[in-house]
Amino acid sequence: MKSSYVIAAVVALSVTVWIVSGQIGETRSTEGVSTMPAQAQAEEVLPRVRVRELVAQERVNELKLFGRTEAERTVDLMAETSGRVASIEVEKGDRVKKGDVIVRIAMDDRPFRLAEAEALVEQRRIAYQAAQALSEKAYRSKVNLAGSKAELEAAKAALERIRVDIERCTIRAPFDGVIDEKPAELGYFVDVGNSVARVIDLDPILVVGEVSERHIADVKVGSLAIVRLITGEEVGGTIRYVSKVASPITRTFRVDIEVDNPKGTISEGLTTELRLPLNRVKAHKISPAVLTLSDKGVIGVKAVGQEDVVEFHPIRVIADTPEGIWLGGLPDRIRLITVGQEYVKTGQRVQPVPELEIRGEAS
Repeated sequence: MKSSYVIAAVVALSVTVWIVSGQIGETRSTEGVSTMPAQAQAEEVLPRVRVRELVAQERVNELKLFGRTEAERTVDLMAETSGRVASIEVEKGDRVKKGDVIVRIAMDDRPFRLAEAEALVEQRRIAYQAAQALSEKAYRSKVNLAGSKAELEAAKAALERIRVDIERCTIRAPFDGVIDEKPAELGYFVDVGNSVARVIDLDPILVVGEVSERHIADVKVGSLAIVRLITGEEVGGTIRYVSKVASPITRTFRVDIEVDNPKGTISEGLTTELRLPLNRVKAHKISPAVLTLSDKGVIGVKAVGQEDVVEFHPIRVIADTPEGIWLGGLPDRIRLITVGQEYVKTGQRVQPVPELEIRGEAS
């Protein structure tokens, strides 16, 4: 019995020594870890973000808007005398020069009335000369002489009226242009004020846009503009007119851009895209994927500032291109967070991992 007690006591003592030795080892191991510098522990837990250093580039700030083409001039040619349409010298779509005959109205009895008026003027002139000679010899009063002169002037006026009426029988193009409409037909009887043709002037052609009140102060007469047609062709133009009165409905201002169109290839009524250069600004080109929102819902980008602290910068979109968006309102030089911006907060310290530096561009 006694020997078994001794064996049990020895086993218990051995187990106790083994357990105590393990705790002492753990304590020493823990103490060894705790002696590492606190700064090293903090660096290990800093979130890592990928950054790219950007340098601003100078870029022309452009205003983009939609417009439409309009003819420089549109004139409805009206009959200025009555009569039957004797001939039509043009067809719809024909190009005409200033002075070209468009429509002729039948002369009817106008040549006879012209001859009659000319004969009457000659008669009145002879009568007036005779009265003048008699008046000089006191055989005729000054009253009779004045009456003869009045009859002569009336005859001259009647002659001039018939001549003007004959001229009005030939309707000519007032300027170089294109025949757009031809309501008169051969044999039609037209009265004074009836339309016989419409002529439009397409050279130069106008491109009309509407600019918001926010940007109208930056649009200047004489500035250049770029017009992109529906076909994809781009042509240059000059701002010719900027309205000083806003539309009461849209609160926008009309802007006219003059574009050379010598061959008339640009038609009226086309939809266009306008680019109006406003001023030069410094901007960065980035991918839209790096954009983020602040806690207040402001759109912007996150960057790494001094001491590797996250900063939020609100942005202003200068231009949107297929290669990326151009942003203004940023520092000239910036370490932009390109990966991880959604997982860090403003004011938080991070560990930046640099990307290949590309001047002014982030993909």
